[in-house]
Amino acid sequence: MWVLPLIGYLGTVVGFGFLTLAIASGLYYLSELVEEHTVFAKRFLVRLIQGIIGLQIVLFLIDCFPLWPTLLGIFAHVVYLGNMRRFPYVQLSDPLFLLSCGLVLLDHYVWFRHFSTTQQRAYQNMSSYYDSPVNIPTFTQIASYFGICVWLVPFALFVSLSASDNVLPTIGGSSDMGGVGSNSNVGGGADKKRGGGGMFKSVVDSVLSVSGVLGSATGLKRSEDRL
Repeated sequence: MWVLPLIGYLGTVVGFGFLTLAIASGLYYLSELVEEHTVFAKRFLVRLIQGIIGLQIVLFLIDCFPLWPTLLGIFAHVVYLGNMRRFPYVQLSDPLFLLSCGLVLLDHYVWFRHFSTTQQRAYQNMSSYYDSPVNIPTFTQIASYFGICVWLVPFALFVSLSASDNVLPTIGGSSDMGGVGSNSNVGGGADKKRGGGGMFKSVVDSVLSVSGVLGSATGLKRSEDRL
């Protein structure tokens, strides 16, 4: 068979493209919701961070998770919690925000090393090829841990936070974006929209803008000023 495998590869690429677009559309919609319901989003994220910290403590006490990776995960989420002080606005040059970005990668690396070492050690201790290792997490359990305890809060913050580099001063003259219900809402809806949407929303808009320019340049998309 020659044609059917090519169709299989093509279907895989198309399916992956549709899945990526579906995830991006969902995150874009969540960014819109966070922009409209800032108070609820902040309360939810704070409770989520506190819940994950509690979950990591429970895993350490009951399932005997290692101490230092657990402390690293708790410290990372405490740093994430520090980003909530001026939610939803964030300065991309803020040391706390940069520290959060570094801790995401470090936390992922440490836990990946832990689970890979645990599985490797379990398979080495098998006396027979037909034995099955015991007391090691499955792929589903590892993926669920990474999704909930490692990546959930950073992705939620990425969708929720708004880059405040282009935010205009309010009528009251205050540049602090931390207070919900402060003078930042006095300027009306125009200033609120000009303050910028979520970071993920800005990234998607930039990608769409670049795609439109490339499409017009290559002739795949007709320019709007062309009759």
